Amino acid sequence: MTSITATTSVTEDGTDPRPSTLRAAQDTPTSLWNDSADPRELSISIAEYGAVGATCNPVIALNCIKSDPDTWIPRLRELAAEFPTAGESELGWKAVEELSIGAAKLLEPAFEASGGRNGRLSMQTDPRFHRDKSALVEQAVYFSGLAKNIIVKIPATELGIDAMEEAVYRGVSINATVSFTVPQAVAVAEALERGLARRAAEGLPEKEFGNVVTIMGGRLDDWLKVVVKRDKILIDPGLLEWAGVAALKKAHHTFVERGFSSRVLSAGFRNYMQWSELVGGDLVISPPFQWQVDINTNQIPAENRIDVPVDPEIIATLRAKIPEFSRAYDVDGMQPAEFDRFGATVTTLRQFLDADAQLDALVRDVIVPAV
Repeated sequence: MTSITATTSVTEDGTDPRPSTLRAAQDTPTSLWNDSADPRELSISIAEYGAVGATCNPVIALNCIKSDPDTWIPRLRELAAEFPTAGESELGWKAVEELSIGAAKLLEPAFEASGGRNGRLSMQTDPRFHRDKSALVEQAVYFSGLAKNIIVKIPATELGIDAMEEAVYRGVSINATVSFTVPQAVAVAEALERGLARRAAEGLPEKEFGNVVTIMGGRLDDWLKVVVKRDKILIDPGLLEWAGVAALKKAHHTFVERGFSSRVLSAGFRNYMQWSELVGGDLVISPPFQWQVDINTNQIPAENRIDVPVDPEIIATLRAKIPEFSRAYDVDGMQPAEFDRFGATVTTLRQFLDADAQLDALVRDVIVPAV
């Protein structure tokens, strides 16, 4: 990949040579995080595109290992030798830890420069703990101790939100995941405020937590497309690309109005509007690396659009045609007891569980190779 030198100078013809994502990161409150802990991608994203954060989860770890077998196959064999009683799952999660710690190191300069608000590496709790609050909290505390700039992802289910409140009370920085809707995001933000208030009431040390609340906008779009096909709803398919954007804008403005200390994070990319329509907000946008490359190659404008509302006719049509959209868009569209069975929640949690199983299988093939 050709290196792009970051500069704020304007060329003779009046154009700004900086990549679009870098302009947004440098000129607006919007923060760019890389949706991968792959060290090769993350290094470029930091140096050239303005990234000040990154994430890891079983899907990402699996893809990193598969894409760099020359590094990870020998390393998995070394880990198996170092931990002779460890099973496939334990060894796979040790690889996740190594990926995460390495990425966290790359982000330390941004962490220090922002006072801890950025420069964060998100580690996801084991999805197999999704029914066990205590296990989620204990793993969150453990992950938080691996590096000073670790932020821990917990699913925004009813139980997971309770776990987030307890974890932040215990000093863990939080990134909600498996989260697609405005009611989920608001419920998480309220839980984090309760956890922080408990700390303050007990005189526990204050710090910058850098908490973020993810909305996987593209995965909301995916679910609505499933509903449309399932229920044989005829609608302009282009309107479905706006559902996640609308939810992200609504959540961000709700956070600002209510004075929440956490920020909204845009993830689960399916179209570039999940970046371009949010630029200008004090929030985090976390595209996969290839999306960053494509946004910059296509010179998508880095304009302040966070306060530009989604066309009211689009919102009205989505409401009229797809009741699931209103459940996702309205602050009171769902109660926490409904989060677990929301279609995007079920689909994504199953994907994360499947990635865990695939990671186990990959490690098994390394340490017990077929004859």
